[in-house]
Amino acid sequence: MKDKCVLVTGATKGIGWAISRRLADLGCHVVGLARHTQDIDFPGYLYSCDLHNAGETEDVLRVIREKYPVDAVVNNVGLVMPEPLGEVDLASLYQVFDLNVRVAVQVTQTFVPSMKARRDGRIVNICSRVTHGAINRTSYSAAKSALVGCTKTWALELAPYGITVNAVSPGPVDTELFRAGHATGSEAEKKALSSIPMGRFGQPADVAAAVTFLLGDEAGFITGQVLGVDGGGSLAGR
Repeated sequence: MKDKCVLVTGATKGIGWAISRRLADLGCHVVGLARHTQDIDFPGYLYSCDLHNAGETEDVLRVIREKYPVDAVVNNVGLVMPEPLGEVDLASLYQVFDLNVRVAVQVTQTFVPSMKARRDGRIVNICSRVTHGAINRTSYSAAKSALVGCTKTWALELAPYGITVNAVSPGPVDTELFRAGHATGSEAEKKALSSIPMGRFGQPADVAAAVTFLLGDEAGFITGQVLGVDGGGSLAGR
């Protein structure tokens, strides 16, 4: 993977930061996209972009496409808005789909032509255990399920060009965002932990390890797959 150029969305926090850091440690050239970029010691090239804004996103992607030979894309950015059925706000539903699905489509489409020309490339989508169902997650579960569908569809379309497309599906991961709703010692934390057979929360580094494997040469014959990184949390009978 040394000297490969990898674009990561949502690159400055949590899972995105861990992925970026690991890629840099492996000798990759990392191009990060994130809304908040001030005072960030990023291990690569960092671009500020409000990914909620499709027009701004297109402008930034154009600059990156013209400047860097992107070999791989990691669609990491996401948004969750917990709401029970009966209280799902349609504006929130659209917003969740926009950031989780539209951004992935827009980013990936920007760099697929050059990957096709080289007949080589890697795409990894960050999905979620919620695709198996989760209480109060109608919007998020539906959006991440759509991203799984994109993963498999793109894998079929791009396989003839030597491009692999896979997804990584984390369970609860101990990030700042997760802790905002699962404080240490809280009932929410205990409930989430009880759903994981391995008895611990995932760490961002666990997800980064799976992503870098799928981006590597060793995974060149793996495509259209969803790799769970959830401590067994998606297993039947848990």
